[in-house]
Amino acid sequence: ARVAEQAERFDDMVDFLRPILSEKGGDFSVEERNLLSVGFKNLIGGKRTAIRTISAIEQNPKYSKFSDALGQYKKKIEGELGKDCQDIINMIKNEGMKSLKESEGKAFFLKMIGDYYRYMAESAAGDQLAHARDGALEHYKQAETVSNDLQACNPIKLGLALNFSVFYYEVMQDNKQACQLAETALQDAMAKIDEVDEETFRDAKSIIELLKENLTLWKEEEGGDGAIEDL
Repeated sequence: ARVAEQAERFDDMVDFLRPILSEKGGDFSVEERNLLSVGFKNLIGGKRTAIRTISAIEQNPKYSKFSDALGQYKKKIEGELGKDCQDIINMIKNEGMKSLKESEGKAFFLKMIGDYYRYMAESAAGDQLAHARDGALEHYKQAETVSNDLQACNPIKLGLALNFSVFYYEVMQDNKQACQLAETALQDAMAKIDEVDEETFRDAKSIIELLKENLTLWKEEEGGDGAIEDL
């Protein structure tokens, strides 16, 4: 799997990890979780980028005469993205969640399911959008409940708060709830950051910075004070 990652053969990387996921039932080490995250995210990353690129081209009047062709091409890639996301979700549900007992592993995989429903929702419409939105909300909330057992600076707990708040902002278009979720996680983490070991501090710090960036932007959009205290 690591060789496939180096070679940027992400389809192969996921194929190599699939039997391990089936065998271990999601009982992964931190390194194995990271490999799985990289494989899955890069598997769909090109399609997400392609959709954003085509959407930007569609806004350019110079390409208006190609609007039908661009729309069809984008729809084709959106279908591929939706299928890939659903395949990943099914793999996690059927293999990754079957024998998990500890809270960190459960939170990791529930968050991952929420993430891939969110990626699906980015370019979905109609019934598929409702399916993706509801799926993301359900699994993010389940992950949030499970993560109550984790420390405030745990990177999985913080990563969940980051992605769940982005979901509220981008998909639900609920700026207030996005800010509230991100701010609570940030305040809880800042209160405990001096008590963690160096590795946890390093991992938590990068997520905390992203939470702060998002909060600053979102509060400025609401017309409030966007200033956030530094670490």
